[in-house]
Amino acid sequence: MPAIEIKNFSKSYGDVQAVKSVDLTIDKGELFGLIGPDGAGKTTLMRSICTLLVPDGGSIHVNGLDVRDHVSKIRSILGYMPQRFSLYQDLSVEQNLQFFADIFSVPVEERENRLKELYHFSQLEPFKKRAAGALSGGMKQKLALSCALIHTPDILVLDEPTFGVDPVSRQEFWEILHTIQKQGKTIFVSTAYMDEADQCDRVALMSSGKIVNCDTPDKLKESFRFPVYKLVADNLRQISEFFKAQPNVLNTQLFGDSIHVNFKQSPTEDEWESWKKETNQIFTKWQKITPSIEDIFLNVDENAE
Repeated sequence: MPAIEIKNFSKSYGDVQAVKSVDLTIDKGELFGLIGPDGAGKTTLMRSICTLLVPDGGSIHVNGLDVRDHVSKIRSILGYMPQRFSLYQDLSVEQNLQFFADIFSVPVEERENRLKELYHFSQLEPFKKRAAGALSGGMKQKLALSCALIHTPDILVLDEPTFGVDPVSRQEFWEILHTIQKQGKTIFVSTAYMDEADQCDRVALMSSGKIVNCDTPDKLKESFRFPVYKLVADNLRQISEFFKAQPNVLNTQLFGDSIHVNFKQSPTEDEWESWKKETNQIFTKWQKITPSIEDIFLNVDENAE
């Protein structure tokens, strides 16, 4: 039995269809990523899994339980971390954890050990008396995750947990998720950061309310049929505009101090030399590379309905 099984799920807000006929299966013990930009439908899908929204069409089952009929049972085995920090700002770290322990009826005799475990992996014990509102962004996310884990759920649903968090805290957060997964938990996490796809066992790419591709990160990269080249140039924006105008180019994307150019087919050496002359040798280096998840997503996103 899958941890989460979604069949032909749809959800609308008035005339706006946020999620369109989604099919998805997350296996038990899997760290599954949902990748897509803002407005793709990720939050709507996750809130529906957590019984906070009722499907308009199709079905969602969590550990075999229908989200329409087993709200209480599903909430007892599922931990949800919403996109925005939603804990009590005026309460301390410890008070927030105790409050959620009360909400989920964690037995008093189990709380001390449970809090010790949560403090250990989150490294929040030195700050347990500090108000939640006074925590840094990364520490707030660790506290929110700890509150979602207070009742030892089998399944975690995390909606963009690293949004707005600095790179170091983002890496620390993913290390915590891998530790939790090793304990046998199922984790379903959404993100707008394409590079985080490589942290997941499998990922689904979501655009305009639809799942446009789903596989392991490595298989997604292997199956991408369009060659990708990395270029180093003095003026990246100028060179980007130049390649966008070439008929053999699918798209371009800035990556730090370089640019990725996706071609319909690999250019010849003569073409490269010709482009160098046309651009007055603004770029001097080019290299064929393995596509990133962002390269793949850009292509499927542009071709999504």
